[in-house]
Amino acid sequence: MDKLKKIVFGLIIIILLAQFYTPERNLGDSNLETFFTETNTPVSLQVVLKTSCADCHSNHTKYPWYNNITPLNIWLKNHVDEGKSHLNFSMWKDYSLKKKAHKMEEIMEEVKEGEMPLYSYTWIHKDAVLNSMQVNALVTWAKENKMKYELKGGFEDHD
Repeated sequence: MDKLKKIVFGLIIIILLAQFYTPERNLGDSNLETFFTETNTPVSLQVVLKTSCADCHSNHTKYPWYNNITPLNIWLKNHVDEGKSHLNFSMWKDYSLKKKAHKMEEIMEEVKEGEMPLYSYTWIHKDAVLNSMQVNALVTWAKENKMKYELKGGFEDHD
């Protein structure tokens, strides 16, 4: 039993010390106007994208209270980093036309298949859950933009 107490005490110390570690936060510019202007995003969809997508797909995340708890903050950072590696609205101007067309296609697929936003995000952020009208509007908007970028770039994806 004495050994068990030492193990529990050691774990408590480790957990307490871990709270002093805070990963870097994603607190860059929250302005998505360049993306919204270029993609001719209706205001209603801007709200949807900000609510359901921007925390993980832009350079600015609104962090929940539990981001102050290690290891949850590490888990959140990994989710945000992964999301930004797939699509970052804040970096849209740096994407090529071909990449923009491809990202629009990915938006269409992920939203239509219910893969985005992630369940782990909507479980806490109930306002990020997309209804069928929002899904249809996002898919239509993304399809129009995909075609626009394909025409501008003089290519077409025949997958």
